[in-house]
Amino acid sequence: MDSFFAGSYGGDNSKLADDSKLECKICWYVYDPSIGDAYWQVPAGTPFSRLPPQWSCPNCDSSKDGFLMVEE
Repeated sequence: MDSFFAGSYGGDNSKLADDSKLECKICWYVYDPSIGDAYWQVPAGTPFSRLPPQWSCPNCDSSKDGFLMVEE
């Protein structure tokens, strides 16, 4: 699957490590697996690749496919 933006997740879990942080391209919310997501009740330690299919950005409701990988 080709992504519109370089660095886009685009649903490709093979691009991700378990500790990969991803950023919403709409509102810049960063999903950090070491923290999880209190809004969706996702426990700390949950990799982005294991978020439920219905998960979306807790700030703006953007879909998972629209997230960008954060380079550290």
